[in-house]
Amino acid sequence: MRPPEESSGTANHYHLASGIPLAAKDDRRLLVPARRPEGDEMNVFDLRNDLVAEYGAYTQSFIAIRHEALRAKVDEEMARGALWPDPLLQLNPAYESGGSVEELVRAGTLDAECAKIFRRKTDADLGTPLQLYRHQVEAIDVAARGEPYVVTTGTGSGKSLTYIIPIVDHVLRRGTGRGIQAIVIYPMNALANSQFEELGKYLQRGYPEGKPPVTYARYTGQESSEERNRIIADPPDILLTNYVMLELLLTRHHEQKLIGAARDLRFLVLDELHTYRGRQGADVAMLVRRCRQAFSGERMLCAGTSATMASDGTRPQRRAAIASVASAIA
Repeated sequence: MRPPEESSGTANHYHLASGIPLAAKDDRRLLVPARRPEGDEMNVFDLRNDLVAEYGAYTQSFIAIRHEALRAKVDEEMARGALWPDPLLQLNPAYESGGSVEELVRAGTLDAECAKIFRRKTDADLGTPLQLYRHQVEAIDVAARGEPYVVTTGTGSGKSLTYIIPIVDHVLRRGTGRGIQAIVIYPMNALANSQFEELGKYLQRGYPEGKPPVTYARYTGQESSEERNRIIADPPDILLTNYVMLELLLTRHHEQKLIGAARDLRFLVLDELHTYRGRQGADVAMLVRRCRQAFSGERMLCAGTSATMASDGTRPQRRAAIASVASAIA
């Protein structure tokens, strides 16, 4: 396939199906998507059709086919929409409400300071009380009983709060500055970075600068040597890390102060838990066991979250599969 030779010194644009310059062809023009009038509400399907039309116009503007049979086949496939899939429609479930953090404080489930920390804050004020879903409240109750748990709900369901709230509550009750009381392991640094920012919204806003009620730090290998030395010298209450870095912390001599600071570790959290197989599964299971040996052993509470661990079978079958995997790891 190649464009026909130009018959003049000026550049021409060619139609996909014929190779004839557009300027000389009136019956087969490029599709021009209709523009939505200003002020009209967006229709997502119209938007999709506009994008497809624009992309179709773009692809047709620089490809020329001379072979008639091939040209006909390409026209047929283009008309059928071979280059773009049909629209995908997905429904987000409405998660059942479980009350607010303030209600849990009044019930004695959470420390009173949690009512000030867990709010929808802005830079200007403390905002409104944080409303929780039922699965978040259930996880908080399980953690309060000192039992391990795994939360498996969809994306955007607030899974991180199912361990952040219990961790913060534990630190508030026990007291800050008493070593590392929780380690949260992320499979990717991007997730750790995102959670680091979220913690700042809760633990920094509404408090004097540099004096959060619960301290936290990120230790993933992205930090400068100065930052790492500062964390080693003054370990936080909550440490955010990844699998590789935690493995290194357990073995590197110059970081043993951090391990010593976590001797009374209460929470070990595996965010985005998956069904691990083969070497990766063995690595994760052995890492958790080494953490039990290095830290508080039986006092350590394991928690996990996942949106993808089990999706096949009935609800009881999915629950059994999740419990089996979590038990094998922990």
